[in-house]
Amino acid sequence: MATLVQPPPQPRPLPRPRLRAGAGPGPRTAGVRHLGPHYYAAVMGTAIVGTAGTGLPLRVPGLRTACTALWALALVALAVLLGARAAHWARHRDQARAHLLDPAVAPFYGCLAMALTSVGGGALLVGRDWVGAGAAVALGAVLWAAGTAAGLAVAVGVPYLMVVRHRVEGAPPLWLLPVVAPMVSAATGPLLAPHLSEGQARGTLLAACHALFGLSALAALLVLPLVFGRLVTAGPPPVAATPALLLVLGPLGQSVTAVGAFADAAPGVPYARGVAVAYGLPVTGFALLWLALVGALVVRARRRGMRFAMTWWAFTFPVGTCVTGLEGLARHTGLVVLDGAAVALYALLVAGWLAAASGTVRGLVSGTLLAGPGPAPGAPGRGTARTR
Repeated sequence: MATLVQPPPQPRPLPRPRLRAGAGPGPRTAGVRHLGPHYYAAVMGTAIVGTAGTGLPLRVPGLRTACTALWALALVALAVLLGARAAHWARHRDQARAHLLDPAVAPFYGCLAMALTSVGGGALLVGRDWVGAGAAVALGAVLWAAGTAAGLAVAVGVPYLMVVRHRVEGAPPLWLLPVVAPMVSAATGPLLAPHLSEGQARGTLLAACHALFGLSALAALLVLPLVFGRLVTAGPPPVAATPALLLVLGPLGQSVTAVGAFADAAPGVPYARGVAVAYGLPVTGFALLWLALVGALVVRARRRGMRFAMTWWAFTFPVGTCVTGLEGLARHTGLVVLDGAAVALYALLVAGWLAAASGTVRGLVSGTLLAGPGPAPGAPGRGTARTR
């Protein structure tokens, strides 16, 4: 009778070490390998919820304190993110270079400039309540200068890469990010004017802000028809990228905010207020039309399974620029209906911020947001880099 011979026991395989997403040269910076520049959108979105709330006609107890707290949160987030991005460049230079050469990621460098200038403007509006007027002016000036320099570099550098290295089909709304950054500087720069002596210093600042306004507005006019043309001819974007269409509101609302700030900084100029109103009302009308169109597309995408992505931060800053634009128009016209529109839009802004912030916190805690690699948030599709 044959006997069954049992095979010798096989050694149990050793458990494979579980590597964190983005593991790289060192444990301290492993988690920042896939930390892209799009995270600055969270700083922008948080800062504008605080600054936009200060211009509302409401006298709600605790509202200004809440706005100042949000500005402080944006300031802390900016400092942390600047440090993390510095570690990213120092330890993961290959990935940082890949971001610049990726047409779906490079435009997000405009968010760096806008994060600096939006937090700097918030220091002058609400930050002074906690840090004092002197420190607020110093902080606002430093952040505005750094953000403006970064914005000009991005407004030139990213389009240059688009021409010589990137190849993208169509025109995604992300193309607006590099060119709208100088408009944020134009809108926040006049806040520094009262702290400069009359004459050359103040005049130079305001002249620079007007030049930044023209630079950004004309560049946006080149991009906006391409974005709308792609939307009409190619149809709705993928559901995850649908909120990125709200980026069109950025140059619209921020330009209305800027002309209002120019009028506030030059009260002795008789036509300044008229120009602000004559420009602001038609542009705001188009912005509200676009908001309604994209709102319908977002509802459509949500019904088709749209889940949280970093594109949800487009619900914040672009909408916030429309709030600040409406607040300026209400000041210069005295129309109560504009105050009501600003309050209603601010409620929408707060709802968008709560949705984006909660989703981001969950994603950071679970590690899914830094897991990479994956498609850049808001990108309808990755392009390719030119090899020659």
